[in-house]
Amino acid sequence: MAAYHLEIYTRPTCSDCQDLKNFLEEHQIPHKQYDLAKQPEKEKELKKITGNRIVPGIVFSQSSMLGLRKKAKSMTGFEQNKEEIKKLLEVS
Repeated sequence: MAAYHLEIYTRPTCSDCQDLKNFLEEHQIPHKQYDLAKQPEKEKELKKITGNRIVPGIVFSQSSMLGLRKKAKSMTGFEQNKEEIKKLLEVS
């Protein structure tokens, strides 16, 4: 497993979000999930990180040797980023 901390921003009406959640469950990948329908305040955070409100918002961050978070890598959408996500998570 890669040394990434994974956070995802989703909406219940988004099919790409559901596909992402199923993928993460299937591969038993730990992640923190923010449902923007239940946590609307997280939408500002998503926009700050990714530059838009499009879901799913996917944020990978790594801890440094001091335990501090390094700059996050973010992407929007699951299907078009699936191969890169697999590489980052070292999933086949």
